[in-house]
Amino acid sequence: MARLSVIILNWNGKQHLDGCLESLALQSFRDFETVLFDNGSTDGSAEYVRERFPWVRLVAVPQNLGFAGGNNRAFDECQGEFIVTLNNDTKVSPDFLSELVAAAEADPKIGMVAAKMLNFYQPGRIDSAGVKVAANGMGYNVGVGETDVGQYDTPTEVFGPCAGAALYRRAMLDEVGFFDDDFFAYYEDLDLAWRGRLAGWRAVSAPGAVVLHVHSATSGKMSPFTVYHVHRNKWFVLVKNWPASLLGRHLFRILCFDLGALALAVLRHRAGAALRARWDVVRSLPLLLQKRKEVAALRRLTPPELAALLQPANSAVATFARKARE
Repeated sequence: MARLSVIILNWNGKQHLDGCLESLALQSFRDFETVLFDNGSTDGSAEYVRERFPWVRLVAVPQNLGFAGGNNRAFDECQGEFIVTLNNDTKVSPDFLSELVAAAEADPKIGMVAAKMLNFYQPGRIDSAGVKVAANGMGYNVGVGETDVGQYDTPTEVFGPCAGAALYRRAMLDEVGFFDDDFFAYYEDLDLAWRGRLAGWRAVSAPGAVVLHVHSATSGKMSPFTVYHVHRNKWFVLVKNWPASLLGRHLFRILCFDLGALALAVLRHRAGAALRARWDVVRSLPLLLQKRKEVAALRRLTPPELAALLQPANSAVATFARKARE
């Protein structure tokens, strides 16, 4: 039985598969299996993998189950003690897996490990060195857009990993569950990180696990699809996971940032997607409140301990002005 299972989700990403799978084949860590889950591709991806990469276990379904649903189905096929989620539009360094495993083995309470993701087209620019949560309710990629000068090369505690290149300990997933199918795409990794942290699991970075990533290759930057799921799922995370004391303390700031996000969507001609997202949050409240009870049962950390994990938020007005100029 393989010690580690790599899950690669694919949806019409045939053009990325050579780079991703060939880099996996060169890993210094050898005790792993690869499960490629094809989410109803129509570009011949499944046939291509079956013919060119026979060592990959291919699971193909006729419809797109989303990032969350696809990974959950693939997880059912996995045997490993550790589960690595990896985007199809990536190339990984030869020590990618060994660095992730070494970081996890440092402490049995480490349930999540974040890789160091760099921009595929500008390898000197950081895509993600982990995920952080701010007091405005938003999740952010650590270091995104920054020039890589080694500022994130020391392993450190993070709130959670970006699921585009992350390791999860199976023992943690057995306790808190994997991704929430209802998210479909976006923020599902932050939701999982919240559940893990609430249950007392740690998350750390592994800067030696380097990944080149073509950001938004599948969904498109600021498409209506992206706007809808980001705006909706941010509220899904808040309602499901934030303790009442934290929500009460930061609600005004959260609402100010949400108003700014809605205004930006209007400026970018995405008002319909943004409004539909909020309406669907309201419609989903009964289900979200039931999930909130289930998440609360996992909680091991106190509200002050959770509050210490939040990062300060910038001014909502300044953030809106900066993004409006982008």
